[in-house]
Amino acid sequence: MRSRLIEAAVGRSGGRADRGVRWHLRIEARGRSGAENMALDHALLEAADRTGRAFLRLYRFAPPCLSFGRNEPARERYDAAAIARLGLDVVRRPTGGRAVWHEHEVTYAVAAPLATFGGLRAAYHAIHARLAAALHTLGVAATLAPDRPRPPGSPGSCFATPVGGEVLIGGRKVVGSAQVREGHAFLQHGSILLDGSQDVIRAVSRKPQGASAATTLSEELGRRVTWDEVVEAVVGAWGDDVIPAAPCRPLPPSAAFFADPAWTWRR
Repeated sequence: MRSRLIEAAVGRSGGRADRGVRWHLRIEARGRSGAENMALDHALLEAADRTGRAFLRLYRFAPPCLSFGRNEPARERYDAAAIARLGLDVVRRPTGGRAVWHEHEVTYAVAAPLATFGGLRAAYHAIHARLAAALHTLGVAATLAPDRPRPPGSPGSCFATPVGGEVLIGGRKVVGSAQVREGHAFLQHGSILLDGSQDVIRAVSRKPQGASAATTLSEELGRRVTWDEVVEAVVGAWGDDVIPAAPCRPLPPSAAFFADPAWTWRR
């Protein structure tokens, strides 16, 4: 199934070039743990910085996972005992932002030289514009939020409040993303919500959470939207030369780092 999906997606996108960037594509239908996924994304960031190549990775989490932003004060905001009692997989991302519950989603990662889009802010908008275009092909009127920063000290998860440049449907957030820069490259990864909710975050929060500003593709389209069809739409709308890349074997050594509670609960 995965090879057919890659062939179909690449076949639709390969004839269109945008700035001459060649994207190395990894589609990983088999889910991985939070630590493994973060290690793989960070390895792509290091490869982009070292080689100047650009990567697009589309993947999923198994088991479902709660992720914290790199600098989020997780010990203050979330109840570690409740998370352990519920048996949740939990990880801290190498990127910024706030907590995300990864379950019914397509997760994407883009790692590339900073010059690819002209800087971090430009990359944020350009990548979200491509994701919005992909969602349009599924029949939803996705738009980008007008430029505005997150209010200082605002509570809530990643999907609690949309900020400038994020992907919305009817004013509600359907994609949550975060970035980090390393050397001359950047990593942006995020969640495209297929179904479900972010209510797990509310259940393990130490303080009351406001209502979620999230929506899902299944809710908007009134039908079950599959992982495969969203992956095809994203690759088909990418607009650059896309070539399949070999999977990463073995896992990067940093998987142990991202699995370490000392990193997850460092603050």
